Amino acid sequence: MIGIVDYHMGNLASVINAFSKMGTQTCVESDPERLEAYDKLILPGVGAFGDAMEHLKKNGMDEAIKRYAASGKPLLGICLGMQLLFDSSEEFGKHEGLGLIPGKVVAFDEERFDRPLKVPHMGWNEVFPTSNGRKSALFSGLPSEFYLYFVHSFHAVCDEQFVIGKTFYGYEFVSAVQNGNIFGIQPHPEKSHKNGLQIIENFAKL
Repeated sequence: MIGIVDYHMGNLASVINAFSKMGTQTCVESDPERLEAYDKLILPGVGAFGDAMEHLKKNGMDEAIKRYAASGKPLLGICLGMQLLFDSSEEFGKHEGLGLIPGKVVAFDEERFDRPLKVPHMGWNEVFPTSNGRKSALFSGLPSEFYLYFVHSFHAVCDEQFVIGKTFYGYEFVSAVQNGNIFGIQPHPEKSHKNGLQIIENFAKL
């Protein structure tokens, strides 16, 4: 059984529907005491980093997620959920994250853009698996480059050892990460049709 963490930050229906399409049962969970019962865990999210951490801390969900990650069972963060995996974020001030992957979340630096571009980065863009990504089970069955759907104004910065995918928008940024059993992906696989469903199926099979 796959648990989907509900902390009132985003529409969960599209995530539930995507797993359902692949024949995988999920359960939306808001009780931190029940997380350990799941074989795999999804941390979704849409919105601001600081608000998300506040919601997670209200009932101890943040510590429950950390305990789950330490158990060795697979955990996948999607969009804001991926960003929460890191040590900190600079979104509207400095905020502490879950600290499951060393690194931080920063705003797109428009001064580095190779041409004028709109922020947020919204729409379809390519993910380029790194050498680590080509070995990752999360990207099994996908081509060497593939498109997914993005909506975000901030992105992660971390050591290359944790990077399994990169994307170019004005400059190259980290779009997918892995630290052992902990996975994160910046785009929305649940909104990315065939390629996204492949990622969801891969995670369900871990």
